Amino acid sequence: MLGDPRLASLLNNPAIWRGSSAARTSTVPTGFPRLDAQLPGQGWPQVGVVEILIPHLAIGELYLVLPALAFLSRQPQARWCAWMAPPEGPFSEKGLRPFHACGPLELFAPALTAHGVSLSRVLVVRAEAPLWACEQALRSGACDVVLAWVRRAPARSVRRLQLATERGRTLAFLFRTLSAQTLREPSRAAVRLALQPASGGVRLKLLKCRGGSRGDLLITFSQDLR
Repeated sequence: MLGDPRLASLLNNPAIWRGSSAARTSTVPTGFPRLDAQLPGQGWPQVGVVEILIPHLAIGELYLVLPALAFLSRQPQARWCAWMAPPEGPFSEKGLRPFHACGPLELFAPALTAHGVSLSRVLVVRAEAPLWACEQALRSGACDVVLAWVRRAPARSVRRLQLATERGRTLAFLFRTLSAQTLREPSRAAVRLALQPASGGVRLKLLKCRGGSRGDLLITFSQDLR
């Protein structure tokens, strides 16, 4: 029975949890060796929701995902890198360098190119219902990665997004506000982490990671970004 290829295929599904012998999953390198070492498969899950909780915008959260965006957008058969309802407003460039800081935030092409992101694969979507738009993009199969910024994401919505990533074979980065309430909420995300600003980088706390380790990491962008 264990040699049955149908069983092997089932057990290798990323949605199947098998404790310490978790199903093998394809991963995307984070670009940060110390973070890779804490994640199963040495990287972000290629399929699944990564929920990133931040106290406020522009603490360096985009630096954390840029290496993955560069990796995915430069694959020979790369699909879309979709940005769903990126935040608008006059923010400083500190920690948000890929965006132009004057007026409504817009993708700043030279900065994305400097970080290795292929602009030909970047798609920006302005949506009044970002959770709905994110789910549709994930389910479509047209995207390698979707980034979404939301103020509220009920547990059932995160579960729907996780299921949508599995259908579309897509990675999702979901940015949410870090608060006592969001920390208490259950989450069906494959990876959940909280960020706090730190000198030259961010302090990262792994709150949930299927088959990986929990704990705190100090990510210094100038030293750790590859």
